[in-house]
Amino acid sequence: MAPKPRATKRVTIQQVAHAAGVDRSTVSRVFNNPDILLEETVRRVKDVALKLGYSPNSAARALRTGRNSNIALIVPDLTNPFMPPIALAVQKEAAKRGFAVFIGNADENPSQEVDLLNRLADQVAGAILASPRSASQQIHDLARDTPLVLINRDIEGVPRVLIDSGQGMAQAVAHLAGLGHRHITYAGGPDNSWSNDQRHQAVTRAAAAHGLTLSTLSAGTASFARGAEIVPQLLALGATACIAFDDVLAHGICSGLVDNGLSNPADYSVVGCDDILGYPMLTTVSGPSAQAGQKAVEMLASSLGAPPEGDLRVVLETELVIRQTVSAPGRG
Repeated sequence: MAPKPRATKRVTIQQVAHAAGVDRSTVSRVFNNPDILLEETVRRVKDVALKLGYSPNSAARALRTGRNSNIALIVPDLTNPFMPPIALAVQKEAAKRGFAVFIGNADENPSQEVDLLNRLADQVAGAILASPRSASQQIHDLARDTPLVLINRDIEGVPRVLIDSGQGMAQAVAHLAGLGHRHITYAGGPDNSWSNDQRHQAVTRAAAAHGLTLSTLSAGTASFARGAEIVPQLLALGATACIAFDDVLAHGICSGLVDNGLSNPADYSVVGCDDILGYPMLTTVSGPSAQAGQKAVEMLASSLGAPPEGDLRVVLETELVIRQTVSAPGRG
């Protein structure tokens, strides 16, 4: 019996780039839209790719057509209710433009985020990173090799769509102050979250403007269970209300208040962020997450057609939605 042929190791886009003397994004653009590059560059890269046997999944078609019809969306936690509206909007807008979407869940792990993008890089024209946790320099390095658009991460030089929580958080603090609260707490989320940092800063500024005492408690993880767990610590701070990093954490806090024999909002008021469905119906800061997904695809598609000019940065505003979880202090 003849021996089985040994499996050959798949050639990567990085190897093609190195052999052709270009960066990885140039190789990607050769397959996505060669018209924006010099003919000599396109010919050289394709010759090298064919010589090395580079044909991962859609790359074989890309060599024939000059277009890769996939994009990637990488999220930190697909189970967080904030993410599905973004993912659905990305898929809908991508489909209009002839793209399929590969979705990767990084599980709040920066290393896994980078690994997912590297694994998908050969198969996609570009990628959208939603609320990425990786270091800024790491994202800059990734953007040199693969066309990127960020959602809710403000890194100069990388196209990005930002949901600005500042206005909504300021409205939330003003609402609490207007009801008579004098001491509030910000219950923070993941320490490596850009959104968490921005929301904390916005609450800090607004609390100072209204003369309120502000305490801060980091939950670390934005989960329902963690929200319920930190309630004794929240109560020990002496505040009468809290603004949570997101609605998942806020719902957990509401549950924890009941577990500790308290009523919401009569004994303690809670404000969330992201405007997700749930009970009780949260007073929350609402942002256009679906619009962010749509805009991100628009920006990515434009960058594939030609390198972006200038620093592309789109900012979407938020607003407070008043529902059932906030009242004047001392009603209980």
